[in-house]
Amino acid sequence: MDGDLMTANEPRKPGRLGVGIVGAGRVGAVLGSALRATGHAVVGASGISDASLERIATLLPGVPVLEVEQVVERAELVLLAVPDDALAGLVSGLAEVGAWQPGQLVVHTSGRFGVGVLEPARAAGAIPLAVHPAMTFTGTSLDLARLEGCTFAVTAPTVVQPIGQALVVEIGGEPVVVAEEARGLYHAALAHGANHLVVLVAQAAQALEAAGVAAPGRVLQPLLGAALDSATRAADAREGVGPGAISALTGPVSRGDVGTVEEHLAVLAELAARSGATDVPDSYTELARGATRRALASHRIDDTAAQALLDVLGGPESHAGRNPR
Repeated sequence: MDGDLMTANEPRKPGRLGVGIVGAGRVGAVLGSALRATGHAVVGASGISDASLERIATLLPGVPVLEVEQVVERAELVLLAVPDDALAGLVSGLAEVGAWQPGQLVVHTSGRFGVGVLEPARAAGAIPLAVHPAMTFTGTSLDLARLEGCTFAVTAPTVVQPIGQALVVEIGGEPVVVAEEARGLYHAALAHGANHLVVLVAQAAQALEAAGVAAPGRVLQPLLGAALDSATRAADAREGVGPGAISALTGPVSRGDVGTVEEHLAVLAELAARSGATDVPDSYTELARGATRRALASHRIDDTAAQALLDVLGGPESHAGRNPR
């Protein structure tokens, strides 16, 4: 690794690393900028699309745009911020051309994978780390402030876990160790919560707009903000993460209001017929089934109310005499 190849405006500081960014997408460019702000030197970044090149110019000014192999050659810490499906092929391909170097830190940002995907690099003597920020990124400087207090899942061999944790703390994050075998479940939980929340908000906004509300986001923000705050507080208090419990639940299901749920299903079906938004009643029905089961487990409603709700909502648990728990 050639420290002399760093840009002139980034002199090496004691204890700092030469960082190479492979994949200057929304995550890679932001994390590179955050590491640079703590004194690490970004020695190169790879990017092909116009958007990636613009991020490098904006978030990493002065950093040379290089081919992937050149980035790896120059770096003491290689940050792999590429799509999940591209990661394994990238790591093995670089191993085949002898790019990985003994003692080099190799950090990927995929939520799905642990360090197993980095085995070809580890076999060449590199030190593998999986560090995933539990945050959505815009790929702009706005993300830098969001890193403060952001949780990062760290997966690494026990002896090098402190390295991954220290990198997270340096940029203001909160490290949480996630076991190799639990990475898939960890990532599924985040995707289910964040991605599907976006879908849910879009569906609710569409229904409000159809009801004549001109600014649905303005209506939803305080309501959903309060609901999210209550739900996450309950989760940390372990009031909503047991076998079905959901203490923060409000609304007609939590009260056993079958007639209200029937009305919702009817008007959402009409919306779907008018607009083709069939995903809205489908989502409502499936989530209301889940809410019913969890309301029952929390003793918010009794067996009779739960069964009445499930009968209206349909599905395999709607048959008479079936215990919904």
